[in-house]
Amino acid sequence: MRRIYPDIQDNPDIAQAYAYPEGRAWLRLNMVASADGAAWLDGRSRGLSSQGDRRIFQTMRGLTDVIVAGAATVRKEGYGPVPPHEAWAELREGRPEVPPIAVITRSLDLDLDGELFTDAPSRTIVITCEAAPHERRKLAARRSDLIVAGEESVDLRRAVAELHDRGLTRVLCEGGPRVNAQLSACDLVDELCLSISPMLVGGGAARIQNGEPAHLTLDLSQVLEEEGVLFCKYTREQSNDRADDDTASS
Repeated sequence: MRRIYPDIQDNPDIAQAYAYPEGRAWLRLNMVASADGAAWLDGRSRGLSSQGDRRIFQTMRGLTDVIVAGAATVRKEGYGPVPPHEAWAELREGRPEVPPIAVITRSLDLDLDGELFTDAPSRTIVITCEAAPHERRKLAARRSDLIVAGEESVDLRRAVAELHDRGLTRVLCEGGPRVNAQLSACDLVDELCLSISPMLVGGGAARIQNGEPAHLTLDLSQVLEEEGVLFCKYTREQSNDRADDDTASS
């Protein structure tokens, strides 16, 4: 792997390249897409991935306090517990050996008896709303750390604030496209990490954001490359007021 922007460097330190900013809360989206913008191949992102993408993916997980994903992504991608990694020991010093996964779901259509809820080293978090089925909410409260944020639908601003209250201020969102769009529309996204696979997919695959419109201006801050795959990091310019608010919540 090499860095090709903002300068050229062979074998960059991936953990350093994706380190979170110090002293403030930060929400990062991490997605992979084809060259023509498809967010999946045959319904899953794995077909667009590469060895380099998987190395960066694992490093990002090691750096984060919490991994956020929508229930549809958890089901389609077959999420299980995050396994410990020896390489994470230094990255996670002073924190649990693995980050918890937080699943966003209005319907609570999840396998609450599955290994994501029974075998996770860090207790899985479920984020739902008051309108979720009552009996499912009771079961989810027994199987997970349950957050109820919002009335008829999940209020993502409240959900992220609840994560911050738990000390989980370095947030990694792994999608899917609808959750990404909602986070952007709520003005919660600080960074987009996008792996661009040299493939043309076509068809009806969603883009990395699919849903509510959002107008966020991003700056390209870094590009890595390996085997034709581009690993782009975009960050938004932070207003002083927003930075102060986020620091206070961390």
